[in-house]
Amino acid sequence: MKTAIIGTGPTGLYTFQALLRAGGPHHIVLFEAGAQIGIGMPWSAETTSASMLANIASIEIPDLPERYIDWLKRQPETVLRRFSVDPATVDERDFTPRLLIGQYFADQMQQLITIAQAAGVTVDTFETCRVTDITPAAEGYTLETDRAGTQSGFRHVVLATGHKFERDDDLTDHYFPNPWSGLVTVAVPAGHIGIMGTSLSAIDAAMVVAGQHGQFTRNDGRLIWQPRGSEALTITLMSWSGVLPEADFYCPIPWEPLEIMTEEAVLEAAEGPEPFARIWDLFKAQLQTSDPAWSDRIGLAGLTPETFSEAYFRPREEGDTFVHARRNLAEAERNREARHTIPWRYAILRMHEQVEKAVPAFSEAETKRFNATLKSVFTDNYAAVPPLSIERVLALRDAGVLEILALGEDYELTHHRGYSEVIARGKTYRLDTFIDARGQCPQTSKDLPFPSLSRALLQAGQEEPQLSESFALQSLPGYEGRLYFGALPFLMEDQPFVQGLTSCARNGATIAEAIIRDA
Repeated sequence: MKTAIIGTGPTGLYTFQALLRAGGPHHIVLFEAGAQIGIGMPWSAETTSASMLANIASIEIPDLPERYIDWLKRQPETVLRRFSVDPATVDERDFTPRLLIGQYFADQMQQLITIAQAAGVTVDTFETCRVTDITPAAEGYTLETDRAGTQSGFRHVVLATGHKFERDDDLTDHYFPNPWSGLVTVAVPAGHIGIMGTSLSAIDAAMVVAGQHGQFTRNDGRLIWQPRGSEALTITLMSWSGVLPEADFYCPIPWEPLEIMTEEAVLEAAEGPEPFARIWDLFKAQLQTSDPAWSDRIGLAGLTPETFSEAYFRPREEGDTFVHARRNLAEAERNREARHTIPWRYAILRMHEQVEKAVPAFSEAETKRFNATLKSVFTDNYAAVPPLSIERVLALRDAGVLEILALGEDYELTHHRGYSEVIARGKTYRLDTFIDARGQCPQTSKDLPFPSLSRALLQAGQEEPQLSESFALQSLPGYEGRLYFGALPFLMEDQPFVQGLTSCARNGATIAEAIIRDA
C-alpha cells in the first residue's frame, strides 16, 4: 500500500522528511500542482517576484538535510547577486527573497528523494498535476488527477495543499483578489494604486508595483526610490487601523523557556473554568517577570485584555506611523548590532505558541474576545517584517509615492468597471488599481477542492472537518482514520498562529508519527 502527499510545499516537504526519518512507509507518491516539486505557492516564481522578502531567516528555518545558510554559501556568486545577496557578508539572520528560499526547498526535496531511494523507499513524483478528487475504495483511497489519470491503492493520504486564495482567471490590470493571483505577471499602469492591508503581503504587493515604475538605489547608505518615467504613481496601503508592522527584532534562537507561561500551566488553565481569564493572568504574570520596568510603565497590573491591546498599538495609532517606523527601524538595527533583546517583545513572541494550545478550550464569547485582543497583539508581534521592507516603505514615502489610510471599522469598498472606490471617514477615494492583500482566511468543508470529500463532509454535517490530535479526519465513514489534514487554511480555526514554517514542520512530524503508528 502507498502513501500520498498532495502538495509538496513546506508542509508536504516536512511530512515527507519525517516519514523517512521514522523508517517508512516504503512507497510514497508526491503530487504537486505547480511546475516544480518542493517549492510551494508563496515561494514559487509563478506567484512571487524577487522583490518579495521572506520574514524568516536561516537560523529560524526548521531542520532539513542542509541548513539554508550552508546552501546559500555554496551557491554561485552570480546567483546570489541576482537576488541582491552579498556572498561575502551573508549571515544566518539575514532575510532573503522568497524565490531564493523556494529554490532551497526544491533542492532539499531532491536531497530527500535521493535519501529515500538509497534506503529502498519507492518515490513517485507528479509535477504540474492537480488532484481533483479523493474517494474511498475497498482498500484505502483512490485519487483522480488532471494529468496522471486515476491513481489507487493509497492506505494514507496527506492533504498538504497549502494556502488557498481566490483565483483570478480573467486577469485585468485594475483588480487583484490577492497578491498571488497574477500580480507578478501583469504590468500595472501608473496611477492611484490601493492595497488592502499593511502587513508584509501588502508591502510585497507595493514593492511589485513600485519595481515596475522605478528602482531602489543607495546614496551614502540611504535607500531611495527613483521613478523611471514621468507618470504619476501613488500607492495607498489601507487597513482599519492604518498602522505599519514593526521591524523584526533581535532575540535568542532557539527560544529560551518561559518561567510562568509554561505548557503545563497553559493546559491546566485550558482544563479549568474561564480559561481565557486564566490565560490572561498567566500572560500578565509572565510579562511582569520578563520586563518589570516596561510592565510598570504601561500600568500592566490594572489593564484588561482590551486596554492592553490599546496600549500595545497606541504608539503607532496616535502618532505619525512613518515617524514611529523610522524610530523602530533604527532601534531594531541598533539592537541587532549590539545583540540586544527587548525583554517584553521577546516574552510576547515566546508566549504565542503556548497560548495557542488553550484556544480550542475557549467558549464562543472567549474566542471572540481573544480574537479582538491578544490574538491581534501576538500576530503583530510574530509577524514583524524584515528591516529592509520597512526601509523600502520609508523610501517610497520620502519619494512622495506611498501613503497609509486608516479606514476605521465602518468603510465601504466597491469595485466598478475599470476602477474601485473606497468611502471611509466621510471621504471617497477612487483607485485605478485595487489589490486585496489581507491574507489567508480560514477554510471550511465547502472550500475543499475535492468534490466527493467535500460533499461527504457536508452531508455528514461537518461544515468544518472534524480532526483528531494527529489531524486525521474523524467520524466520516470511508474517509476517517487515514486521511490527514495538513493544509493550513483548514487548521486556522483552532490554530490561529499556524501560518509559519515551524508549524509546517511540527504538524508534518505529528502526521508522520500517526501514519507510522498505524502502519
